[in-house]
Amino acid sequence: MSRIRRPSGSTRRSPTVSWSVWIRLLTADCVSRSLERVAVPATIHCDHLIEARATGSSDLLASRAENGEIYDFLRRAAAKYGLGFWGPGAGIIHQVVLETYAFPGAMILGTDSHTPNAGGLGACAVGVGGADAVEVLAGLPWELRYPRRIAVVLTGELDGWTSPKDVILHVAGVLGVAGGTHAIVEYIGPGARTISATGKATITNMGAELGATTSIFSADARMLTYLRATDRAALAEVVADALDLLAPDPAVEANPDSYYDRVIRLDLSTLEPHINGPHSPDRAQKISAMKRADVGAPDAISTALIGSCTNSSYQDMSRAADVAAQALAHGLRAVVPLLVSPGSERVRATIARDGQLELLEKIGATVLASACGPCIGQWRRTDGGAPNTIVTSFNRNFPGRNDGSTATRNMIASPEIVTALALAGRLSFDPRVDTLIGADGIPFVLTPPARAPEVPAQSFVRADAYYQAPGLSSDPLTLDPASERLQALSPWPAWDGRDLVEAPILMKTSGKTTTDHISPAGPWLKYRGHLDKFSDNFLSGATNAFTGEVGVGISALARRYQAAGVRWIVVGDHNYGEGSSREHAALSPRWLGGAAVIARSFARIHESNLKKQGLLALTFVDPRDYDRLGARDRVSLIGLSGMSPGAPITGVIHHADGTRAPLALAHSYTASQIAWFRAGSALNLC
Repeated sequence: MSRIRRPSGSTRRSPTVSWSVWIRLLTADCVSRSLERVAVPATIHCDHLIEARATGSSDLLASRAENGEIYDFLRRAAAKYGLGFWGPGAGIIHQVVLETYAFPGAMILGTDSHTPNAGGLGACAVGVGGADAVEVLAGLPWELRYPRRIAVVLTGELDGWTSPKDVILHVAGVLGVAGGTHAIVEYIGPGARTISATGKATITNMGAELGATTSIFSADARMLTYLRATDRAALAEVVADALDLLAPDPAVEANPDSYYDRVIRLDLSTLEPHINGPHSPDRAQKISAMKRADVGAPDAISTALIGSCTNSSYQDMSRAADVAAQALAHGLRAVVPLLVSPGSERVRATIARDGQLELLEKIGATVLASACGPCIGQWRRTDGGAPNTIVTSFNRNFPGRNDGSTATRNMIASPEIVTALALAGRLSFDPRVDTLIGADGIPFVLTPPARAPEVPAQSFVRADAYYQAPGLSSDPLTLDPASERLQALSPWPAWDGRDLVEAPILMKTSGKTTTDHISPAGPWLKYRGHLDKFSDNFLSGATNAFTGEVGVGISALARRYQAAGVRWIVVGDHNYGEGSSREHAALSPRWLGGAAVIARSFARIHESNLKKQGLLALTFVDPRDYDRLGARDRVSLIGLSGMSPGAPITGVIHHADGTRAPLALAHSYTASQIAWFRAGSALNLC
C-alpha cells in the first residue's frame, strides 16, 4: 500500500504541493543547499491562474499566454528537482490527487487548506504552509501539534434532494469555523459506508471550514469502486485484503464517547438540504428557512455556479444533469447565468463523453476551465458591484472572495440544489415543494434527482497529455532579475537578540480576519511569485477596528515604518488567519518589517506559517485585553531572550497618554519553534 501507480507507469508515493511555494523553495533552499532531488515524491499543480472570463477553452489559452513565464519556470523546476508536473488545464490539485494518488492509509501533505479532500479515500491528508512542505521536500521531519479527536457518527442513508454536501454544511453549523481547530474529524458509523468515495471527499474537503487538521473516512467498498474506476485495480485489491485493518474497531463504533473528545451524531435519513451563508460557511440554514426575510441575502439570484474541487465529481455532475434534463423536458432553461467549473480534465472529458455536460449546456450553462476559477476569486465578473446573491457549490463564501466585491452574498449548497435555483432565479425556491412554470404554461414540481452512478460505466477519460513525469534536468534554473512575476528571495535575517520596544500597532483587525482578508487573491494571484508586489495587498481586505475602514493604506504605512527602521505589530481578533493556507499572509508581514501578531486566537495553518517565517504569534491570556489597545498605543515585548515553551511573554502597553499597563501574552512555541524565531525562520536552520 505504500506504492501507487503514476500516469507514466512508474510507482511512487506522492505528497503534493501547489506552485506558490516553489519560488521560495528553489531560490532560498534547494539552490543554496545544492539539493539535486527532492527527498520525497511530490507534484506541482497549476490550478490557480486561469481566470474565468468566457469559456474554458479560451480562458485556458489566455492563461497560457499571460502566465507562460510562471508555467515554464515551474515545469523546469519540476524537471530539475525530480517532481511530477501537472500543467494548466489538468484540473484542481485536490481532484487530481483523488483521481491519481490518494489511497487508504496514505499520508499526504499539500500546500492548500483543502488537501483533506483526499480523506474521502481514507488518506490522512493535511493542508500545510509552504515552509512545512519545503522542509519535508528537503528531507526534514514534519511536526504537528497532537490533535484532538472528533467523531461524527453517521446512521441512516441520504435520500431525495439531500446529498453529502448537506452533511458537511450541517456539521459546519454544529462546530463553527473554529470548532475543529487542532482536531482530526473522523466519520464513522453505518451511514458512512453508504456514501460514495467522492461524496466522502466533499465532506472531508470542507473540513477545512471547521479549522480541522484533517477529516477522514475509514476504508470501505465504496473506495474500492473508485480506485478501480481510476485505473488502480491492483491497489484496490491490496486495500481489499486489508480492510479489517483499515476499518473502525467495532468497540469504537459501539461506544465512540469512550474514545473521542467529542461525538456528533447525525441520522442521514432525517437530514434536510442546506444553504449556508452568507459570508461564512458555518452559517447553516435549512432550505425550508430560505423563505424568511432575514436570511442575509437578496432573494433574487444573480449567478449560479457549480463545480470546484469540492463538488465536481461524476456523481455530482450526474445529479445536476438530472435536474437539467427535467427542465428541458418542460421547455425551460436557467433564468440566471449558470457557470460550471469541472474539477479536472478527466471529469470534464468524461461527462462530455457521457452526456451530462451537454444537458447542462442546453439549459444555458457555460463550461469554464478545469481550474479553481471563481471559487478562488479568478473571475472577471462584469455585472457585480451592487448587493447581489450568488449560489455556489463551493466551499468558502467570505466577503469579496469570489468576485472581489464585498456586496456579493455567496450562499453555498449542493450542485443539484444550485442547478434547481438557477431555474427559479430566487433563493427562496424550495425544489421539494415549489413549482416551476413549463413552456406550456403548466406548473410542475421537480422530482429529486435519481440515484446517480458513483463512477462511469466506462473508465474515466485519461488526461496524460497534461502530465510531465519526474526527471532530472541539468539545465540551470534561473530567474530574470527584471521579472515582474518572479522574485528571488534571500534568507530572512536572524533575530537581533533584542526585545521589541514600543512597537506601533500597524492595524487592529475587527471581526473575521481570514487569509483572504490578510492577503486577498483574485487579480493579486498573478504576483504570487513576486513577494514585493504581492505585499501591496497586505491587510487590504481586513476591517480596521480603530476606523471601521477596510484595508486603507496599510501596506504603504508598513513600508514607511520599515524605511524608518521601526518594527511593528498587528493585533487580531478571534480565529485570526482562518481559511486558505495562503503563506503570503505570513510572508508579507515578514517582508514589510513586522515583528509579531497578537490575536485573541489563531487558525492552525496561519499560526504555523507565522512561526515558520520567524514572526511571533502570540495570544492574549485574557482575550478582553484586545479592547485595551488603542490606535496610538505602542507595545513592548520584554524578556524574549528567555522565551521558553509554556512560559508567558511579558508585554507592556504604552498608552498614548503616557501611562503604561502590563499585558499578559501566551504562545504555543515548542523548543524547536523558538529556535526558528531566533534563527530568523525555520528554513534558516535547514
